[in-house]
Amino acid sequence: MYVCGITPYDATHLGHANTYLAFDLVNRAWRDAGHEVHYTQNATDVDDPLLERAEQTGQDWQELAEREIELFRTDMEALRILPPREYVGVTESIDQVAELIVNLRDKGATYELDGDVYFDVAAAPKFGAVSGYPEELMLTLFGERGGDPGRDGKKHPLDWLLWRAERPGEPSWPSPFGRGRPGWHIECTAIALANLGTGFDVAGGGSDLIFPHHECGAHEGHVAAGEWPFARAYVHAGMVALDGEKMSKSRGNLVFVSRLRQEIDPMAVRLALLAHHYRDDWEWTADQSASAEVRLARWRSAAGLEAGPRADAVLADVRARISDDLDAPGALAVIDGWAERALSEGGTDPQAPALVRDAVDALLGVRL
Repeated sequence: MYVCGITPYDATHLGHANTYLAFDLVNRAWRDAGHEVHYTQNATDVDDPLLERAEQTGQDWQELAEREIELFRTDMEALRILPPREYVGVTESIDQVAELIVNLRDKGATYELDGDVYFDVAAAPKFGAVSGYPEELMLTLFGERGGDPGRDGKKHPLDWLLWRAERPGEPSWPSPFGRGRPGWHIECTAIALANLGTGFDVAGGGSDLIFPHHECGAHEGHVAAGEWPFARAYVHAGMVALDGEKMSKSRGNLVFVSRLRQEIDPMAVRLALLAHHYRDDWEWTADQSASAEVRLARWRSAAGLEAGPRADAVLADVRARISDDLDAPGALAVIDGWAERALSEGGTDPQAPALVRDAVDALLGVRL
């Protein structure tokens, strides 16, 4: 599994947490089924937003990236997100990116424009297969999400940047195309190919990565490796809104995980996220914190009893809900039902509370 990581120019917000929790459920379900999981994640530790934030605040861009990556990892640990096997920064992967672009160039899939290197969309015969979007929508999203459809000299508006030639004041690295730095999409393709190869099971991220990020990466991998699909499944988590708009750094409407987990138990934060299906778009409201805290307290009270109702079916039902498209809300309802019976009716099985604690811990990642 490869999940696209953060661009570390600001603290981790609930939208990030929502995405990485979704793939944590995949990780836990696979492990529970007895699979060995190879999970890779990147950090886009050099990119325009990071450089712009560093310049605005007068910080060193590398120090800013390192600090925010460390905060992100601390937040993920607090939320009990299982870490990937590899956590790879783009700045660690420059040589791999350059090698991949050379591969694509040798296959006739690239061209240069004023020193920048572009992928020629005409070299991707399956372009559009990941998103299924019509070209008009692709062009709109491309312009909104880091693309440059209106740049003069490009062969096609949807051709995307692989290598950005050195600009004054920007970090750069040597390459066969001259000094510069990677474009956005090629970094994930290079890191995934280096660590997972092609045809791996899941490529994941937020739904805003469907196009252009996952679309472009899939065709870079296809052309480079000569195999399709690049990933067997593209899986996307929904967007979290605040005040009616998608939570994003550019809008500034953020609920930071680091602050929220100081106000409430991190396990309540996790439960608040699990209350929504991973594919749904939803809006954060303050009352969700209170509801999650109440649920956590009831679960802990029930799981702390000396005995309770039999829980064999609880374990089976939680597994069934998670295996059905990661139905976390359904899994929470299963535990709610057992906790209600345990607290209102009692039970005689001394092993039941521990079984529920273990199931909640292993499958849902909530420590009771």
